[in-house]
Amino acid sequence: MTSLDTPLGKAAADLQDERLTTPQGIGDSVRAAVRRTRDGDLGMLPVVAGILVIWTIFQALNQTFLSSTNLVNLTFEMVPLGVIALGIVCVLLVGQIDLSVGSVSGVSAAATAVVMVKHEQPLVLALAVAIAGGCAIGWLYGQILNRFGVPSFVVTLGGLLAFLGVQLWLLRDQNAINIPFDSPLVKFAQVWFVPEALAYVFAVAAAGGFLAVGWVRARSRRRAGLSSASMQWLGLQAGLLAAALLFTVYYLNRTRGVPWMFMLFVSLVLMVHYVLTKTKFGRSLYAVGGNAEAARRAGINVRAVYTSAFVMCSALAAIGGVLAAARLAAANQSTGTADVNLNAIAAAVIGGTSLFGGRGSAFAALLGVLVIQSISSGLTLLNLDSSYRFIITGLVLLVAVALDSAARRSRMAHGRG
Repeated sequence: MTSLDTPLGKAAADLQDERLTTPQGIGDSVRAAVRRTRDGDLGMLPVVAGILVIWTIFQALNQTFLSSTNLVNLTFEMVPLGVIALGIVCVLLVGQIDLSVGSVSGVSAAATAVVMVKHEQPLVLALAVAIAGGCAIGWLYGQILNRFGVPSFVVTLGGLLAFLGVQLWLLRDQNAINIPFDSPLVKFAQVWFVPEALAYVFAVAAAGGFLAVGWVRARSRRRAGLSSASMQWLGLQAGLLAAALLFTVYYLNRTRGVPWMFMLFVSLVLMVHYVLTKTKFGRSLYAVGGNAEAARRAGINVRAVYTSAFVMCSALAAIGGVLAAARLAAANQSTGTADVNLNAIAAAVIGGTSLFGGRGSAFAALLGVLVIQSISSGLTLLNLDSSYRFIITGLVLLVAVALDSAARRSRMAHGRG
């Protein structure tokens, strides 16, 4: 066996190719992407393929599934769970887990309703109380994990039960607290839509932003002597993204349009994506999830990273709970219960976040929750009960984890970790 046949040798060869090869056209970029995929770096390809398969099947079974009306409803329904799943991505990246996001979302919804309705305080104060409470819960988890060494599985399992009790205590006088339909919170979650012209502007701006970020990154890599995507490849990607977004806006505008609540979700995804990819803190999350001991030896405050990840997770769970209550125009004793916990974790994993830590992105929450809500919507249109939804979601989750495991082994075999 030659030195190039070993994983270390292959990694060195890949690094040499990375430094010496500069793609000059679309073909070179495509071949580079194919090679990364073959080596186990699948990215979002499996989940995108899964969405296309799911949509094709449900559309064949019911022609209403891909109607503009149903897709608008889908964009509404995926937001609360998607925001919670976005927090799960943060803790999975550091190799931890949070089993209490459902209870945290429920107690946050209850706190919002109590402050806003029972005590007649301003909406801003109610939201501040809910989000601050979520941050405090995440900080508490981090302290217990760091100071006492209690595994996050046990810490958050205890939190699941404890904060469910707090939620029931807050609503002890009544089973539910109705939020007025004329409140801005309920309108935001039910009837407020982006103006049609502004929605098209957002679509073009998103494609333009993608092109600008890609160009800046390519320029930086060229200056460092590394391979970079060509402008032709970046232009093609930006053009395809613009076409897809413009068509999506047009199609949703055939009925009610693009909900502002969905725009909030997309904004949160982009914000978390920026934090994960462009900041020192984000790189620390990946480093700790990849190898906590190596990260500690590199000077990273591992304990602070764990605490920050749990704070982000609980804060996003609180926001998701408030949005769920706004969708129903009420906070009740079942808010955040049932399958919210499992679906949030499943969405993050199905979207491409690794259970082994160190791999994933904010877009995993968006794609994963789209898969789960598509299954739920399709089965509802077919008048099938929830038993089928659980079975199908479980099978999709199993396939996603199996693909992640296989891709991880392939990456290690090719020296890509």
